[in-house]
Amino acid sequence: MTAIRSYLAFLRCSLISVLFIVAFVSSMHATGLDQPVAVPASDSAAGQPVKAEGKDEGKFNAGEMIMEHVVDNHEWHVAEIGSLNITVPLPVILFYNGSLYVFSSARFHNETHSYQGFILEPEGPHKGKIRRLDDNHSAGAGLTVYDFSITKVVFAILLSCLLLILIFVSVANAYKRNVNKAPSGLQSVLEPLIIFVRDDIAKSSIGEKKYEKFMPFLLTIFFFIFFNNLFGLIPFFPGGANVTGNIAVTLVMAIFTFILTTINGNKHYWIDIINTPGVPWWLKFPVPLMPIVEIIGIITKPFVLMIRLFANITAGHIIVLGFVSLIFIFGAISAVLGLGVSVVSVAFMIFMNLLELLVAFIQAYVFTLLSALYFGLATIEPEHH
Repeated sequence: MTAIRSYLAFLRCSLISVLFIVAFVSSMHATGLDQPVAVPASDSAAGQPVKAEGKDEGKFNAGEMIMEHVVDNHEWHVAEIGSLNITVPLPVILFYNGSLYVFSSARFHNETHSYQGFILEPEGPHKGKIRRLDDNHSAGAGLTVYDFSITKVVFAILLSCLLLILIFVSVANAYKRNVNKAPSGLQSVLEPLIIFVRDDIAKSSIGEKKYEKFMPFLLTIFFFIFFNNLFGLIPFFPGGANVTGNIAVTLVMAIFTFILTTINGNKHYWIDIINTPGVPWWLKFPVPLMPIVEIIGIITKPFVLMIRLFANITAGHIIVLGFVSLIFIFGAISAVLGLGVSVVSVAFMIFMNLLELLVAFIQAYVFTLLSALYFGLATIEPEHH
């Protein structure tokens, strides 16, 4: 019964988490905190690549290719076959001047990249942002375009969370049907991971008495990161989205950890921050140096969680794409040279992808472990000092 309660609590926590993450990541477009998105090469009416000043038409740009695959986008690029660019357009949801605008991102596929008075910037520092065309020429100047679009990352979050819910509802129902029986099917696959999170992360970091309270969140965060890390390694639709390599997503998860730590912190936790034990008095009075350091530490802990996951996952994608770029860079110099480099690049790509499978688990483990440690420090009893 304890396992069933944990599963049901996990599902409730999952639903709440996905609503917050989707809302926050979508609203990043309005606040300017989201990453720039890439405009596909065939988004003009004639299906020709967009020309940028100072760039040679048709010349391979490794940096641009890498960024197009790493950052968010208003559509999902599937494949490019010759001059045919296959993409899945995603819904654009805008709120501007009291009005709601909903349309497909395919509407921006024209010579001006605009539709209904909005433009998807194809180049420049605001590339991938949606703004109002008449902002500088009408009474609407200075009004913010609130972008709540279902972007590639948001769509991938919804897809992965739907899959997680379906999987764990199935597993929870199986436990209800087969009480006191050996696990089978998905149960046998997921139960070792759940026990691992419970015994090696929650119990060891938080303690036997209080770990159950945090299990729903720890299970949610572990499987959310782990599944999305794995989906990010799939090179074809609907995989390949850089969800956990999006700093908006990691920021939301870090905020959840910060809120739970702050809310559940007991009086001994806060007393130790204000009056740190074992520290000389002259570091506390008259200048409260150590309390200031401890308070800064409260903020830097979730910041470290955010940056660690974002940087590690993004770096892995960039390295793999860098090896792909080497083939085209050397191929532009000489076909023979490109062929020779491709052998080495493909070998390193395979090695990196295998390594990323390990990293997918490690990063989920590290984020969950650090969150559990923060919870443990916030709820520790004085006799444990």
